[in-house]
Amino acid sequence: MSEYKVVFHIDEIGKWKLLLANVSNLLNAIEDKKFRIEVLANAEAVKYYDTTQDLDTDISTMEVLKDKGIEFVACNNALTANHIEKHNMLHFINIVPAGVLELVEKQSEGYAYIKP
Repeated sequence: MSEYKVVFHIDEIGKWKLLLANVSNLLNAIEDKKFRIEVLANAEAVKYYDTTQDLDTDISTMEVLKDKGIEFVACNNALTANHIEKHNMLHFINIVPAGVLELVEKQSEGYAYIKP
């Protein structure tokens, strides 16, 4: 395999610690191989990206992962549904119009789907 392509999907706020551990474990396992890894949050999980929430967000781990090339993405529909203002988001989060469409597109591009 020339490149690993993975999308991690999270929609439950309580699964963030597990998801970040899964991503870290995958990076350790693939070592120096090429990869494209995205973490897509929708539903209530987008609250983890909101800097005004008191959720004990593990920003340091997320920043380390971001610096290693992991992309963190939020569903705009979920942001709207959860009344989250874009200016309150962590600065490195990318926003897509619809999380479900993002998942469909990634899977059609050959991404493996992982949901902890």
